[in-house]
Formats: sequence, structure tokens, C-alpha cells
Amino acid sequence: MMISPRFFCPEPLSVGTSVMLPEGAARHAARVLRLGVDAEVTLFDGKGGEYEARIASVRKDAVEADVLAWKDVERESPLRVTLVQALQAGDKMDLTVQKAVELGVAEIQPVASRRSVLRLDGERAVRRVEHWRGVAASACEQCGRNRVPGVAEVLPLLQWLSTLPAAGDSSMQRLMLVPGAECALTMLPPASNAILLIGAEGGLDPQEEAAAAAAGFRPVRMGPRVLRTETAGLAALSAMQALWGDFKGDKHV
Repeated sequence: MMISPRFFCPEPLSVGTSVMLPEGAARHAARVLRLGVDAEVTLFDGKGGEYEARIASVRKDAVEADVLAWKDVERESPLRVTLVQALQAGDKMDLTVQKAVELGVAEIQPVASRRSVLRLDGERAVRRVEHWRGVAASACEQCGRNRVPGVAEVLPLLQWLSTLPAAGDSSMQRLMLVPGAECALTMLPPASNAILLIGAEGGLDPQEEAAAAAAGFRPVRMGPRVLRTETAGLAALSAMQALWGDFKGDKHV
């Protein structure tokens, strides 16, 4: 079965109208995919569902598409996970955002941890968050999701923890990966909503770990090995989807 190329268009879409693809999407369609007039594409605006469309014109990096039909298609997991990821050095954060979106994460909250190698503030932080939002949108184009997970502004971890309401919802799990924790992920009861806290390259420092525990985060382990920060969150997300989400094999539309 041929799958038509997918493009994220943040402006509202409606059947019977024409739309100019965003600059990056247009460049990819014209220069990389070399799509021509009448090529079938799929568009989504991030608010749910997707649209069948057809390329109407291609002029250098300007691509216009006619919106033909709306399809009520969702590929979201019944498990809603917010990934709270301490800043990672190099391109590790890009990889984490991309793969977390593919694994069904609902939201991503970047936090500055005491052991984070990467330091961001001011305009540099704003630019990086905008970049990660683009990474998330591109990941949705690739994996078929029609709702783009939000990437929040960077906050210091302790400040972010102070904004959380008191824990108490039994359907909500607040989890932090800690090597050697007594509780394994598989020992937890099923959840429909979770917040997953992942430390930086050196993990959470003792004060951060204590503050997270005071905010209701339960230390859990993922097997006997120590996982790198870029591995830990993605491995945990995969396991959570297998235990409580849409990796179980249940049919979910």
C-alpha cells in the first residue's frame, strides 16, 4: 500500500480550500521528494484528524495544495505520558524528542538539572525550544500522528517541581528512573496518565531526587544496568506503552 507524503500545516485546514505548504515542508516536497502537480499528499494541522490533498502548483520552493477530504484518524496512545527530560548535550536532545514523539509521548518538558552539561538561557533557550518543536512536528509527519506533542519552555528542575499540584490522583503515576531503586516498572499498577522524570548525563543529584520524591515521584528501575540519559527515557516509554499503552496489541483507533 502506497502511503502519501505527510506534511504538518499549522494554519487551520478545511475541505475545499487551497493552502501553501510551510517553507520547510514545501522545500522538502519540491527538492527532496520531487513531487509534481497532482501528487497526492496528506496534511494535518495538529488539532486531530488529517486531510487528503493534491498538489496544485510547484514554483521553486512554493508549493500549493488543494484540500480534498477530511479523515477522522487518530493514532494517539490511551496512555498519556509527559516526559520531563533534563537537558542533554550535543544532539542527544533532538534524538530524545524525535523518538519520544514516535513512542507516543503527549508532552515534553525540558528542565535544567544541576548535572546537565548543556546550559541554556535567554534567547538561546528560546531558539532551542523552537527547534525542538520543529523536531516534534517532523516526527509526527513521519510516524503518522495527527496531534503534535507540546514542547514547553526550559525551566530549572526544582522550579518546575514547585509548580506541580499535590499528588493524589490514583490514575496518575509520577515516576523517576533511579538506578538500583527497589521498585521495578513492572511492579506498578496500570496507569492512564504518567509523568516520567529523566535525569541528565550524571543523573539527578541528591537534592533534586529528594525534591522529586517530596513532589510524589516514585523511584523506579529499568533492569540491572545503568542506562544513559538518551537511552533511559526512550526505554521507559517503550516499556510503559507495552505495559499500559498501545503496544499491548489492543486495537486502538
